[in-house]
Amino acid sequence: MKILILKPSSLGDVIQALPVLRLLKLHLQQAQIFWWLDSALVPLLDRDPDLAGVVPFERRRWATPVRWPEMLQSILWMRRQQFDVVIDLQSLARSGAFAWLARGQFLIGLDDAREGARGYYDLAVPRQSFLTHAVDWYLSVLPPLRVPVHNNFIWLPRQADIATAVKLKWRTENKNWFVLQPGARWKNKRWPAGHFAELLRLLAREFPAAQFAILGNAGDKTDGETIRRAAPEHCLNLCGETSLSAMVEWIRLCDLIITNDTGPMHVAAALGKPLVALFGPTEPHRTGPYRRMEDVLRTDLPCSPCLKSSCSWTNPTECLTAISPETVFEFVRKKIRR
Repeated sequence: MKILILKPSSLGDVIQALPVLRLLKLHLQQAQIFWWLDSALVPLLDRDPDLAGVVPFERRRWATPVRWPEMLQSILWMRRQQFDVVIDLQSLARSGAFAWLARGQFLIGLDDAREGARGYYDLAVPRQSFLTHAVDWYLSVLPPLRVPVHNNFIWLPRQADIATAVKLKWRTENKNWFVLQPGARWKNKRWPAGHFAELLRLLAREFPAAQFAILGNAGDKTDGETIRRAAPEHCLNLCGETSLSAMVEWIRLCDLIITNDTGPMHVAAALGKPLVALFGPTEPHRTGPYRRMEDVLRTDLPCSPCLKSSCSWTNPTECLTAISPETVFEFVRKKIRR
């Protein structure tokens, strides 16, 4: 049997979709499973033990008509595979069209009602309720394929060579590490860098033996430096310095992560790491750390969660700024005591 999963982005969504892959491979051990993935995220899965291959989606490159022949070649390759099952977990018009063009024998997707993608599917699976978590919604494609749903799997297998490289490069052994994750795709999902800096001062004073690592992409470097200066002798600014795989292994080795609603938060939840998740405009029941609502901090406001990428509240981003560094500090202290 050959199966194609379409979930090209984003990082957090891909992490949340991985249980579908794990259970498919666990219960259909002879299946060859491929994943259609944004080329920027390919390094995350290109060595995955449950995948027969990754099909790169060159979203930015193929936006130029001169590159469309490359896109056609990718579609023709998918057709030649003669997939038995195609699973669209993105449920947008673009992914639905690619899933349909792959010409698999059976096409199943999510009934998201966005952009009419469900019109491509043989079977569209609805979200059980507004508050159904994304992970549970993704998993709901499995029962129609007669694949049992449970949690007896390893979400993110350890990459021993990457883990060793991280330990050697940054000398992480025999230290207690706290990870700070100040970035997020939406600006209004970012707890202020100044709040992170004050939190770092409080934590460094309370836990003088602890070390801190700030993770993020290159665009987070400036905020990372603002935070690092609060306790420079205790802290590494690694924004833009780690690969996706190294980021995963950093989170695996840490003792606690304090994070905005962003991809690394889902990595931490998948790894079962202690975490503090700071939420503002988004709904943690839908996209928060999976089955970890006790780890979420948020502010009750009439406008929150608005599920919007821009803020129109009279006091912009109050849903996040109202969470004080002292509140997060006390939350962390209680976790550590437990």
